[in-house]
Amino acid sequence: MKKTTAIVIISTLSVLLIGSVAFAVTQKLQNEQKPNYYTNKITSPYIPEKMTFAGEEVPLDIYWVHEALDRELIVNCYQHSKTLRIFKLSARVFPEIERILKEEGVPEDFKYLAVAESGLENVTSPASAGGYWQFIPATAKNYGLEISNDVDERCHLEKATRAACKYLKNAKNRFGSWTLAAAAYNRGEGGLNAAITDQNCKDYWNLWLNNETSRYVFRIMSFKLMFENPQKYGVEICPAEMYQPVKCKYEQVSSSIASLPAWAQEHGVTYRELRNLNPWIRNNKLAVPSGKTYVIQLPEKSAENYKSLFKHIDNPFLKIGESDTTMQ
Repeated sequence: MKKTTAIVIISTLSVLLIGSVAFAVTQKLQNEQKPNYYTNKITSPYIPEKMTFAGEEVPLDIYWVHEALDRELIVNCYQHSKTLRIFKLSARVFPEIERILKEEGVPEDFKYLAVAESGLENVTSPASAGGYWQFIPATAKNYGLEISNDVDERCHLEKATRAACKYLKNAKNRFGSWTLAAAAYNRGEGGLNAAITDQNCKDYWNLWLNNETSRYVFRIMSFKLMFENPQKYGVEICPAEMYQPVKCKYEQVSSSIASLPAWAQEHGVTYRELRNLNPWIRNNKLAVPSGKTYVIQLPEKSAENYKSLFKHIDNPFLKIGESDTTMQ
């Protein structure tokens, strides 16, 4: 009897000992620092003491102006995939936009309005605004852009940019500043004028506007800061990683084309290339009205090797912000 009791006691103690050891090991494992491979750093974006937009001073010393710019920088600095694609597209799109803005007498800073509107892509919004500059159909037609079954010139970079310039210059003449012209582009001239009249204020920075327009100019400014100071915002990209312009030739078309795929083949290019370079074409055929001529872009060389697009750059592997000739 005593022997049996001793065995029971020893067994119980063994179970308790094993349990306590297991508990101690589990606690130790739980308390130990586990490896962490997530290296993203969260930090507040750089904001300069002073800046201008379209040659106009931005009152960054006012707290709500400072905080509004900070908000848009936080958004654009931390949506990496979208922002990176915008940087890549800019190498292809900005040269044409800059040329037209200069010819039209519009400040170069307005190229960032196209970034804020479309991310430099031909997208369509839920409100049916389309193209690089996001014109709604009625406004597009008012500014001379054709929209038909076969054509949507909101997606024609040169024509849409010139239409945007006309709008901005008209708004500048009406409201007296480029900043308000930018706000009008988003809110509409009627809506902006109503706010100015109601509040007796012609200063964008002090106007109480709907949320989208209140943020709009600051969104444009945030892209300006990031493009002009990429190293301050952690942008590491080099020309070889950007989408360089494709060398093109131009074909004038004054009669209808029944089959654009066949027409492309006749001209030694793929239909895919034709549609990529001419996003304003929206069908596999092209009806040309009497007396009208369209200009279609075609690549000088079909299926171009991507490396040849940046072969003119001295060191395409030099990253933005670097000062030496270290290869990537």
